[in-house]
Amino acid sequence: MTAERVNPPDLSPPAGFSHAVVAAGSRLVFLAGQTALDADGKVVGDTLPEQFARALTNLLAALRAAGGTPADLARVTVYATDVAAYRTHARELGRIWRELAGRDYPAMAVVEVVRLWDERAMVELDGFAVLP
Repeated sequence: MTAERVNPPDLSPPAGFSHAVVAAGSRLVFLAGQTALDADGKVVGDTLPEQFARALTNLLAALRAAGGTPADLARVTVYATDVAAYRTHARELGRIWRELAGRDYPAMAVVEVVRLWDERAMVELDGFAVLP
């Protein structure tokens, strides 16, 4: 995939996301929502950063299984049960993102939800990637 990150100077500078991603490739990979489930289907992690790290790890595992890499991500949506807590941990969550996925940020959004499918889940990530 070729990906051009577009961050117009007339918009506020992005931190941890890109305003737009122009992606060219031949395969779209749609990634289902991933929470902090372990291989046995149980939510692991008692804190938002722990759950975020596991959910992102799961999302990237699905992407790699489909033949992609983190740089192929074009769009990710983060669903959080507490956006205030997400903001409080934003610096740590950004560090986790960079460690696991690098600095080629996709277009992103964070959306607060009342709850997720599993009541213990605090965060869920989904998205799509464009592969060569």
